[in-house]
Amino acid sequence: MKTYTLGIFALSIFLISCKSNVKEEKAANTDEANAIAKEESIKKPISDLKIIPISHATAVLEYKNNIIYIDPTGGKKAFENQKTPSIVLITDIHGDHMNIETLNSLDLSKSKIVVPQAVAEKLPANYTKQLVIINNGEIKEVNGISIEAIPMYNLREEALKFHNKGRGNGYVITLGEERLYFSGDTEDIPEMRALKNIDKAFVCMNLPYTMTVESAADAVLEFKPKEIYPYHYRGTDGFSDVVKFKEIVTKGNSEIEVVQLNWYSK
Repeated sequence: MKTYTLGIFALSIFLISCKSNVKEEKAANTDEANAIAKEESIKKPISDLKIIPISHATAVLEYKNNIIYIDPTGGKKAFENQKTPSIVLITDIHGDHMNIETLNSLDLSKSKIVVPQAVAEKLPANYTKQLVIINNGEIKEVNGISIEAIPMYNLREEALKFHNKGRGNGYVITLGEERLYFSGDTEDIPEMRALKNIDKAFVCMNLPYTMTVESAADAVLEFKPKEIYPYHYRGTDGFSDVVKFKEIVTKGNSEIEVVQLNWYSK
């Protein structure tokens, strides 16, 4: 009987010990999961930036109190659900970037309009007081936001007639801790390849006006943005192969995230 009692006691101690070990293991696993989640949240903080694709080269950026329109085209209807812009950026004089009808249809009464000289010369006089003229290589601060004008131009002999150097601007926009690059209409020029510390890059790829997906991917692999957004990829023969573009970039550098937004559904 004494032996039996001792056996029951030993078994109880064993079961309590097992239960305690299970609790400790669960607690350890929970702590580890919480630590991983915390680490992930540190790696990927919640961004104050919202990117809204409108069409082709046109986008809206929402960052805190600033609403930025990039190359607004498509008329008033394209922006009917968007907030009123505080800043408008225009890259070039062509209709898929500078569309006076669209500008006239929007409430730009409180907007700063950032443009290269060539665009300024073509805009109606009623916009003159709102213009911030910035040319290749210049950096200006608008509403507390740093905006740098990057050259955009063609390299191929047969495409030189489309975009000559010095006329239009690509832009690097600094929003908080993030640097965004919008290429405008360009090929894989040295100035693009020399870019540093770009978090989000929007790079064109359409023939015959800009460049092939191979050229775009090669440039991206050189300047290494954290994220690359293919945009402006409709050419005279339809859409460029953005799937192929992603394959080339991912194979060349898997750390560059290719983000595909919907630019052509509207």
